[in-house]
Amino acid sequence: MDLVRRVAGVPLVALVLGLLAAALAWYRLGPVPRNTVWAEDGGVFLRERIAMGPIDTLLHPYAGYVHLVPRLVVDLGYALPAARYAQVVALTSCLLVGGVCALVFVLSRDTVRPASLRVVLAAVPVVLPLAPREISGNAANLHWYLLVLVPWVFAYRARSWWGAAALAVVAGAAVLTEPLTVLFLPLLLLAWAGPDTDQTGRHRRLLALPVTATAIVGLAVQGITTRTSPRALTPVVPALRDVLAGYLLRPVSGAWDPHLGAVLSAVVARGWAVVLVPAVVLLVVLVAAVVVAPTRTRWMVVALTLASVAVWAAALVANGGSGTRWSAPVAAMAGLPPQRYAAAAGLLLVSAVVVAAAALVDSGRWSRAARRTGGAGRLVGALAGWCVVTAVVAAAVLHVAPADTRRSDGPVWAEQLPAAAEACRADPTLQVARVRSNPWSSPVACAWLMR
Repeated sequence: MDLVRRVAGVPLVALVLGLLAAALAWYRLGPVPRNTVWAEDGGVFLRERIAMGPIDTLLHPYAGYVHLVPRLVVDLGYALPAARYAQVVALTSCLLVGGVCALVFVLSRDTVRPASLRVVLAAVPVVLPLAPREISGNAANLHWYLLVLVPWVFAYRARSWWGAAALAVVAGAAVLTEPLTVLFLPLLLLAWAGPDTDQTGRHRRLLALPVTATAIVGLAVQGITTRTSPRALTPVVPALRDVLAGYLLRPVSGAWDPHLGAVLSAVVARGWAVVLVPAVVLLVVLVAAVVVAPTRTRWMVVALTLASVAVWAAALVANGGSGTRWSAPVAAMAGLPPQRYAAAAGLLLVSAVVVAAAALVDSGRWSRAARRTGGAGRLVGALAGWCVVTAVVAAAVLHVAPADTRRSDGPVWAEQLPAAAEACRADPTLQVARVRSNPWSSPVACAWLMR
C-alpha cells in the first residue's frame, strides 16, 4: 500500500478509494432501496423544497436544527426529471459517503501511520454491517456520516491556506448539518498545536483559523436554531443501566453483526457473556492504545469512543428513553428493529477501535512503553491490533452482500409516477400529486412531472 501511495500520490489513491467506497455503498443497498425514496427525502425536505424554493429551505429548521447537506441533495434531485429522483438522491448520498471515506483517508495520516490501516479506517462508513439498514443511501441520514468525518477535519493540521479554506468549507457543511459535531470541538486544539512557524517562517498555527472560525459560527447557528425552533419532544432520562445495556446490545453488537435480534436472543438464552466478552476485548484494546499512543492518537481514540456513547445516550433521551428496558432483555424484544442511532454510534465506535488497533500495530516506532517491554511487548500489541483489524474486515466481508433494509419492500418511486402524471392531466387545477414513499407519502408537483 505504501508503494502504491508513493507511486500514485495520496490524492489519486484517495480518489480511487472514494469511488470504490461509493460503489460498495451503492451495491450494498440492493435494487429496490436504490429506487425507493426514504422518509424526509420525500416528505419534509421535498415538500418544503416545492413550497419554499431552493434558497429559503437551505437553513430552514427541521426537528430543531439545520440540515444543509440533505437539502442540497434534495435540490439536486428536484432539478432533474422526477422519475430519477429516488436514484439521484441515493446515488448522490453514496457518492458523498465515498467522499467522506476519501477525506478520512487523507486527514487521518497524522494519526494513523500505516496506509493499509488508514484504508480500513476510511472504509468503516461503507462496511459497517448495520449501515444499509436505515442510514445508507439516503439524504436524511447523511448527518451521521458527516459526524464521523468531523473529528478528522477539526484535528487536521492544514499545510496551506488553500487546504485550510477547503477544510473550512467541509467543516461548515458538516456543522450546519449535524449539531452533535459540538462533541468534537476540543479536537480543534490539535490543529493549533505544534510549532508556531514552519521552515519558511510561515505562521502554521494560523492555518487552523478558518476551520475553527467556521465551526464556531456554524455551531452558533445551530444553537440559535435550536433555541428559536425547538424540537417538539418530552425528554426522558433513562436509567444508566439501560443506557449501558442498550449500548452493548445495539451499537456494540451491531458493529459486527446486523442481526441484533439474534444477538438479544443469545443473551436471553445464554447470559450477558455473549456481548460482555467481546466488549471487554474492545475496551482493553482502547485502553491500551490510550496508554501507549502519542497525544494525537490518544485524543482521537478517547473522542471517538466517548462520542459513540454520547450519540447513543442522546438518542435515548431525545426519544423518551425509547421505553425499552435494555438491562432486562426478554425474548419478545428480539423483534425490535435496529435504530439509526445504533448505526451512528457503531460508526464512531469501530472508527475508534481501528485507530486504537493501528496505534498498537505501529507502537514499536514511537512508544517508549513498547520499547521498554522489548520484542514481546511489541508482539503482543501488534497481535492485538491485527486481531481487531481482522475482526473488522471479517465482519465487513461476511455482510457485504445486499440484505434486508427498511426500504426493501419499496414502494419503487418511478413505478408510481405514470399514475400521478395522469392525475395531473385529468385535473388541470391540481398542483401537487401524492406519491408513496417509505414510510410516508410525498408531494410531487405537477409542473415537475410534466417537464
